[in-house]
Amino acid sequence: MSGLIPQHFIDDLIARADIIEVIGKRVQLKKAGREFKANCPFHDEKTPSFTVSPAKGFYHCFGCGAHGTALGFLMEYDHMSFVEAVENLASSMGIEVPRDESQRPAHRYDELFELLAKVERYYQANLRNNDAAKDYLKARGIDGATAKRFGIGYASAGWSTVLDKFGKSNEIIERLLAVGLVIRKDNASHYDRFRDRIMFPIRDARGRCIGFGGRVIGDQEPKYLNSPETVLFHKGRELYGLYEARQAIRNIEMLVVVEGYMDVVGLARHGIEFAVATLGTATSDDHLTRLFRLTEEVIFCFDGDSAGRAAAWRALEATLPQIREGRQIRFVFLPEGQDPDSFIRDNGAKAFEGALAEGVPLSDFLVRELALKVDMDSVDGRARLAELAKPLVQRIPQGVYRELLTERLAEAVGLSASKLHALFSKDQETGRGQRYARGIAGIRSARSQLQSGVSKPSVVRRAITLLLNNPEAGQALDVEKLAGVTRPGTDLLRELIETVQADPKLTTAGILERWRNREEGRHLGKLAAVEIPDDEDFDASAELEHSLDQLAAYRQRERMDNLVKKEGLSSLSEAERAELREHRRGPEMSG
Repeated sequence: MSGLIPQHFIDDLIARADIIEVIGKRVQLKKAGREFKANCPFHDEKTPSFTVSPAKGFYHCFGCGAHGTALGFLMEYDHMSFVEAVENLASSMGIEVPRDESQRPAHRYDELFELLAKVERYYQANLRNNDAAKDYLKARGIDGATAKRFGIGYASAGWSTVLDKFGKSNEIIERLLAVGLVIRKDNASHYDRFRDRIMFPIRDARGRCIGFGGRVIGDQEPKYLNSPETVLFHKGRELYGLYEARQAIRNIEMLVVVEGYMDVVGLARHGIEFAVATLGTATSDDHLTRLFRLTEEVIFCFDGDSAGRAAAWRALEATLPQIREGRQIRFVFLPEGQDPDSFIRDNGAKAFEGALAEGVPLSDFLVRELALKVDMDSVDGRARLAELAKPLVQRIPQGVYRELLTERLAEAVGLSASKLHALFSKDQETGRGQRYARGIAGIRSARSQLQSGVSKPSVVRRAITLLLNNPEAGQALDVEKLAGVTRPGTDLLRELIETVQADPKLTTAGILERWRNREEGRHLGKLAAVEIPDDEDFDASAELEHSLDQLAAYRQRERMDNLVKKEGLSSLSEAERAELREHRRGPEMSG
């Protein structure tokens, strides 16, 4: 497809991209406070200096100076062109890349978010006014505080309540279609997707509603109905309850993966705040990446019936490539006929926590399930177990865990660990040499670029740093205060302020991406990596305003110094004499 990719699309893509997810699939990241660290993939090092900031949406290596956004990382690490990186990132998020302004999407994301928020509030108001829906939740043990925390609502039984309430124009109806709230009939009329259901808002990492899950009150089918795939909602990536868990727990020690909304809400009602649910899909690599960003221990909790065990096995297969040293994966199987919600209502939180503590480690579950498929009393059966295990073990990254699991399997099949390891081993091309060569080139380039004379603190540099870390703080600034200021970097500061004021939703990563191919952009990554205080007493907007006032004062002082010099040379014009007199009179009048 020909044509330029619109800038607004690139900005939206960068703002929505999960840089931890992008880099975490290629580099082993470890959480370090608010950020993540790793050994830099662009140069050899023993001590991690490669930092990724999910809040700012960019990475920076303090060793070699490499930095960039999710797009920049794809370009450098995977050798993609800019267009290839945009298409790859957009594809991973289920988004189609538009070309030219004539192909601009019909809906800006902010408009869709606003519409979903309005419908969410509408569903919540419906719940307050519907006794049957409230009685259903009470019967399931859900109190008002829990319903409020999870934003639970109710979709009325009518065929067009949402359509009638919000679809006042063709444009808004198109938005309702875009977020999956209405369905178009063959005759071009529309009707509500969700009817007579308890509604569970599904939230993104920022707490914005991106879709809904609806649970029937009666016996209709399907029991659960999710929003369809949209530009905002991708059920293979999202986890219900993850946002609420992060809000409730500062440092998440473990996360429990369950199957339904009511399981998450029911567990939270009893104080188990660390449960999340997949949205009608098997556990995916994207799910696991998000889980392991927050914790080193993941527990899968399923029913003890055959369907639950099958779901657990699918989760195990998805987890294998994600296994790293320090990560713990366990499986809990509840008594047949019970789910986490019913179990905790019948037995209490302590019993559920006890079940979690007795969860089966992944290695034991793997060996046990494979052993059930063969005759362990025969040589043929044990050999078959080894063959079944081989492709599974080969999916686990090289490391201590893989070695220990191989030893565990060797014990089960009656071979030495070294022999089974030889059977399982295979050559894997890592491309390390190519990445090393690319990294060395990057080091030399970055080091020369960062010698920019910005080692001395300056008001301009501080202002740029503040603006990069807090783009929203630039909205109310009076950029005209910089008129006439000649200090180095002022033109860049002014342009940055004008850019964020023209696009209030622009993020740190979005700014860096816009400047990626410019000479000045080579230094912005270093300034964006500077830690800014995040305590309540620190006001970035006030600090920026103060910086501009300082620069305006410097300009005035320089102006007066020049006038004084001209006065000594008796070369002042009448207007300049008046200006100098006014300046000298100022302090006396103010005193």
